[in-house]
Amino acid sequence: MRDLIQLLPDAIANQIAAGEVVQRPASVVKELMENAIDAQATYIQLIIKDAGKGIIQVIDNGSGMSETDARMCFERHATSKIRKAEDLFSIKTMGFRGEAMASIASVAQVELKTRREQDELGTLVRMEASVLKIQESIQHPVGTSITVKNLFYNIPARRNFLKSNPVEIRHILDEFQHVALAHPHIRFSFVQNEQETYQLPAEKLGKRIVDLFGKGYREQLASCEEDTSYVSIKGYVGKPEHAKKTRGEQFFFVNDRYIKNAYLNHAVMSAYERLLPEGTFPFYVLFLSIDPSHIDINVHPTKTEIKFDDERSIYAIVQAAVRKTLSIHNLIPSLDFDTNVNFNIPHTPSGQALANRSGNFSTGSGNNSNKNVQDAWKKLYEGLHDNIQAFEQQAPAIKPLLFEQQNYSSETILQSRANQRETTEFNSTNFQVIQILQKYLALSWSNGLILIDQKRAYQRILYDQFMDHLQRKNGASQQLLFPKLLYISPADQLILEEIKEDLLYLGFQLAQEDGGKYWVKGIPAGLGEEDGQSLLEGILEQVKHEASDLSKHRNEKIAQAMANRSAIRYQQKKLSAEEMNALVEQLFASSNPNSSPNGEQISRALHLQEIINLLN
Repeated sequence: MRDLIQLLPDAIANQIAAGEVVQRPASVVKELMENAIDAQATYIQLIIKDAGKGIIQVIDNGSGMSETDARMCFERHATSKIRKAEDLFSIKTMGFRGEAMASIASVAQVELKTRREQDELGTLVRMEASVLKIQESIQHPVGTSITVKNLFYNIPARRNFLKSNPVEIRHILDEFQHVALAHPHIRFSFVQNEQETYQLPAEKLGKRIVDLFGKGYREQLASCEEDTSYVSIKGYVGKPEHAKKTRGEQFFFVNDRYIKNAYLNHAVMSAYERLLPEGTFPFYVLFLSIDPSHIDINVHPTKTEIKFDDERSIYAIVQAAVRKTLSIHNLIPSLDFDTNVNFNIPHTPSGQALANRSGNFSTGSGNNSNKNVQDAWKKLYEGLHDNIQAFEQQAPAIKPLLFEQQNYSSETILQSRANQRETTEFNSTNFQVIQILQKYLALSWSNGLILIDQKRAYQRILYDQFMDHLQRKNGASQQLLFPKLLYISPADQLILEEIKEDLLYLGFQLAQEDGGKYWVKGIPAGLGEEDGQSLLEGILEQVKHEASDLSKHRNEKIAQAMANRSAIRYQQKKLSAEEMNALVEQLFASSNPNSSPNGEQISRALHLQEIINLLN
């Protein structure tokens, strides 16, 4: 009988590895830019064509490679970053696995040009599907240029799974922003389809944030800094009044590496407790510097997930640092931060407690200074234990909540055009309605009671109206007496250009100028007190962080964003009897009175017997 287990050919093994490392064009951008940083480059240029599906090119002025290294970098597990297993716990470079170049070369056509300063000639290497095509000496400036063409050309199924160009560009912009934020001392440029999107000079972090996200961020940044012997924190947090309705502008970096960590995000959000309007999220860019021996970054091929050896201490220090910043900027009641704080920091191998850099603390408990420190600790971390315990109890549910799915109830509540199940027909003569807490409506009718969420009902009604405008392309516009000037970041300009025609159908009137300037001259009619400028910014925010491909169901996504933003003013608003009746009648006549456009339940029916059972 034949043996069944065989070694895979290198080309197939590389393609399997590429499935983890190279998920889309943005993955290639990340790997190539991180390699340029590891090469000590002071200038990095990113060139993109056809959203990275055609060409991805990264040019740097780093150290370059020798002729042998230029060829070896395409071999699996070939790396200059580690030599032994222990090196995995002292990594200070961006890359170390030795998989990126081999994976990229297995699913694309790659051309590498490089030269070291001490070499007279550089080296050209061309690879296609892991096969070496050309290697020769060439003239080339010091540094490295890597061009990746026709990504996934040899795996059509993978290429078909790529999204539309605007979606892929947004992912590329995200990776570019992560790298540019992490290294403000490096000069970057970003060119797509022969148009320059970013030209970022070497700057301090604050100026880099403004250059990336727009001038509006200049006024909302509050400097955050904390030093301990275990970890140091620096960066900026946004002022609460500038918080946005969508996630997406929260950045954590550990040793200049962008990471995703729900636990640390919870620490920041708990520091903002009672400062943010419900459903809003603050901006922050926070850098944690920690000894590599205290973290494990060899968790996932993308290296965006890491493990700390003492997450609870990290949580405490991050939360305290953000609280301190908010207090200094008079956003919460001030605390005495002049007192040294002995964080709950792990002990050194010798058994001595790690000390705060600003002072040393005894491990004994018999002196007054230590008691004062403990009192200050308790004051600073009041309620912190409960926050951590609550987070850890909910930990299994947090990851799904970051990308919450729409859950539609299968239970039929009300009669609608979209649902033909047999229920009682309603009209203005057979129900009575009252308002509760300016948030809910209660309908009394012969068979019982119906509770309606006021805001969600308005979302459904407005959504139907906006969808009608988009389909008919006839949304009315009201002219602004004084046009509003918007500064749109390059990332948001891509989204705006993609949906600009739909905005016109809704009633927006925009005029574009150079430098990302847009004049809002008209807004959809009937918005009442709604600020058209704020509404447009909110639509861009929601669409920007929409995970799905906008080319599919685009009208629905835009109408949903419009309805969500426009209905905010009804979240807690006193309604007259006429307004309540009109709301109920319009809801019953809508396309789906049961669910809001977000899939949330609008109403619940309590039949008479259920009410009797509740009271008995």
